[in-house]
This record gives sequence, structure tokens and C-alpha cells, in this order.
Amino acid sequence: MGAQAPIYPGAVSNETPHRGSPPDGPGDRLVRIGVIVFVVGAIATLATVAPMFLGADPLPTAAYLISMLMGVGFALAAAGVLRSITAQRREAARVTDGR
Repeated sequence: MGAQAPIYPGAVSNETPHRGSPPDGPGDRLVRIGVIVFVVGAIATLATVAPMFLGADPLPTAAYLISMLMGVGFALAAAGVLRSITAQRREAARVTDGR
């Protein structure tokens, strides 16, 4: 076996270039807020269900109202995803139309 020709015709860096984090797209902030609100609601839901399994007194009504934030967070995140989808479709249509 003889010497093999190099695959690349020049020097190649073994480091990945870092350009920083990409800018937030439309809907990204809404998705992040939705995830946070969902997690708060999920923790409240676990806190309101736990007394039933532990045989303790139920929590006050405010805890149950906070657990409804789980659905609100899901709706916020879904709205952010839909906003991102519409922005991407609009951009794709603009690029294909040549505007």
C-alpha cells in the first residue's frame, strides 16, 4: 500500500468555530415563558395531589388555582410554537417569491 492522497487540499482546523448563540426568533420567548409557567403548575399539581396519598388535610383553594397554571403554560408554549411556524412559513414564502 502506497501513500494516500490527502482528502483536503489544505490545512484543516480541528476546532469548531463559535459564533455565539443565535438570536431569538419569533415565538421563542413565548415558549420559554410557557415552559416556566407549566413547570410551576406541575409542581403545584404534585403538591395538591400529595396530601391525598399521605392522608393529610387538603391544601387551600389557592393551591388548586395555581395548579391550573399547567394548562396556561401549555397554551403559551403552543402559541409560541405556532407563532414561530407562521414566521418561518412567511419567510419561506418571501424567499421563494424573490422579494
